[in-house]
Amino acid sequence: MHFTRRAALGATAGLLAAPSLRAQPADVIRIGVLTDLAGPYRDVTGPTSVACVRQAVEEFTAANPAVRVEIITADHQNKPDVGINTVRQWFDQRGVDIVTDVGNSAIALGINPVCVEKDKLHLNASAGTSDLTGRACTPNSIHWAYDTYCLSNTSGTALTKAGGDRWYFVTADYAFGHAIERDTTRFIEAAGGKMLGASRYPFPQTTDFSAFLLQAKASGAKVLGLAMAGDDLINCVKQAQEFGLTRSMKLAAIIGSITAVVASGLQTMQGMYIAETFWWDLDDRTRGFTRRVQQKLPAGVFPNYVHAANYSGVLHYLKAVQVLGVARAKASGREVVAQMKRMPTDDDAFGQGLIREDGRKLHPSYLLEVKKPGESRYPGDVYRLAATIPGDQAFRPLSEGACPMIRS
Repeated sequence: MHFTRRAALGATAGLLAAPSLRAQPADVIRIGVLTDLAGPYRDVTGPTSVACVRQAVEEFTAANPAVRVEIITADHQNKPDVGINTVRQWFDQRGVDIVTDVGNSAIALGINPVCVEKDKLHLNASAGTSDLTGRACTPNSIHWAYDTYCLSNTSGTALTKAGGDRWYFVTADYAFGHAIERDTTRFIEAAGGKMLGASRYPFPQTTDFSAFLLQAKASGAKVLGLAMAGDDLINCVKQAQEFGLTRSMKLAAIIGSITAVVASGLQTMQGMYIAETFWWDLDDRTRGFTRRVQQKLPAGVFPNYVHAANYSGVLHYLKAVQVLGVARAKASGREVVAQMKRMPTDDDAFGQGLIREDGRKLHPSYLLEVKKPGESRYPGDVYRLAATIPGDQAFRPLSEGACPMIRS
């Protein structure tokens, strides 16, 4: 069930329509997919995110052929300066109207003020920081899929109440990892548990997690919280197995996904607890979406909640464009965001939902346990549903976010 990075890249080659720098028709909606195409989050975002944006555009334009849409992509290299400069260049020279995916929390926070300045739309599908709907919220941004509060709540509360009341964290040392550790600790302690400590590793250059895992093992914790994602998560889990940590503690990938499970295999990931807000095998609608987008992907690749959020968010955005008209939508990203908030959401990936005043997209969250190899019945059958948290309970209450747009 392993897939290679090269295969994933090949599957999306040719999907991207980049307009000429000289010809910028005023009646074309331009979507910029800012993502990780070569780094540690490539598989958890990257080409599959682009494929899901393409799927949304194809479905929308098939029903609305008068609306012209182009897709541009760029690799932010997990560097805030690269990401911010790319977005400025997109707005100033490429006529981009909306930036989606993004992935890196530091980059997401960095481009927010640029989108406000240029009155463009920031549709974040993959950055984890809950600050995007808190202190850093803006009228030009929407946060889809998940955030650190939601998945920390789902994992921290449920596992602590189930007896995992002593935790140790291995944490990526940047905004994303810090937010996961901070938010999960809150729910662990609220449920009666205790945080015993944490090891923070340099991101993105770390591949050897042995020293951090030995510290975790020595702590006596019952649960090892992994505040990381992408290749880091896969490497850390494999090394945790090698050091025998799974014999004495549960592993909780706070921001894990089916991408890591498929890449590592059930033999390695069995028993892992993962919180996701999209599960491809949840119902007929999610399975239908997955079958359609898999036609654009290498065999054996299943979309995760980040990928699905690019599909869901872009589809809803284009529906709002249709209501406002292309000219009005291109004139003001803020107006499009307001329209998106007025409209209920409904698509095959997340079902029915809504966008809150602070830009938070609401939908359920799921705590999933990875199956043993012998329990899997067909490709992609990797999860057992452990708990479902309704959308109005999974995400941070509006009153606690400190979003400057919300008056108390």
